[in-house]
Parts: sequence; structure tokens; C-alpha cells
Amino acid sequence: MTNAPAPEKARLDKWLWAARFFKTRSLATTAVAGGLVHVNGERTKPSHAVKVGDELVITKQQTTWTIAVVAIGEKRQSATIAQTLYDETEASKAAREALAAQKRADPWSQVLSAGRRPSKRERREIDKLRGR
Repeated sequence: MTNAPAPEKARLDKWLWAARFFKTRSLATTAVAGGLVHVNGERTKPSHAVKVGDELVITKQQTTWTIAVVAIGEKRQSATIAQTLYDETEASKAAREALAAQKRADPWSQVLSAGRRPSKRERREIDKLRGR
């Protein structure tokens, strides 16, 4: 088995899939084409070449990640290996944690953001929180 040198560049959609931001490569392609992923502050195409040092802003539902590319990966591997491909900024971590805390504190906002009516269980939890 030969050790091939690590690639210097990778397609954006392939890298997002390998870093486990999207479950499939086609979802990553759709997100990039839809303008939900920006590379160095600019909207790009799924075939854009990502290299070490690039800054990505990824928006998925209500969550936004601001990350710096640390390594290039083209194969989808375990989550622990995928996390070594990027570094998330402190501001991004703080914003995500604040959003998660807000969602935990207010289950009604989760239901409204999903664009549907609450289920029976969710309605009971909301009534319990409101003291009814």
C-alpha cells in the first residue's frame, strides 16, 4: 500500500461532505448552489477548489458555522477525523451555544420554526412551562 501525498485542493461540495456538514454530497451541492455556503466572504459554485486557510461560512437551517479549513479530505471518515479538517471560530461556537440554549429554554420556538403545529406531547410541555 502506497502512501499518496495529501491533496492540496478539493471540491467544495466534496469537502463539506467529508467534513460531515452534510449527510450526502448532493445536499452539499444544493446548499452551495443555493448560496448557503460562502468561501472567503463570497458565494461560490460546488466545484470551487477549497484549500487550507480558506474561511467558510456555512448556514444550515438556523445554525451558522464560521470555520477555517485546516486540512483537505475527500473521503468521508469517522466524525472524530472529520473534526480535524476544520477549526471553528470562538464567536461561531458562542453563537451556536446561545441558540441551542434558547431552543432548550423555549420549546414553542422550535415548533414555530419547524412551520407546523405542535404535537400533543409538545403542547403539554408548553402548557407545563406556562403554568397551565
